[in-house]
Amino acid sequence: MADKKTVFIAFAIEDERQRDFLKGQSLNTASPFEFVDMSVKEAYRDEWKKKVRARIRRSDGVIALVSKNSLSSSGQKWEVQCAKEEKKKILGIWAYKDDRTSLEGVNTKVWTWKAIEDFIDSL
Repeated sequence: MADKKTVFIAFAIEDERQRDFLKGQSLNTASPFEFVDMSVKEAYRDEWKKKVRARIRRSDGVIALVSKNSLSSSGQKWEVQCAKEEKKKILGIWAYKDDRTSLEGVNTKVWTWKAIEDFIDSL
């Protein structure tokens, strides 16, 4: 594993605890990525969108935590669309074992360290 990569995490606010678990993994000293957190309660302000787009541009890739909550999360949908517009690689990770929600245009996998590591290695 080479240099650390910067990975933007897109998630529905209802899945904040799952984001925290992923953040915990990233804090592992052997972790191959750094974590960018842009979570806010109000995901609709123009200023927020400008900041998010800038951070997505600076990121090497995007991990979307996918759950049934993703379908109604306008903030997460916008982040994923922004990542596509910025031509960033996106990996969907199912946030829960019993939830296999799919997001259009996002290749989603089971949450394993190997899946995350392989994605980061591909960036």
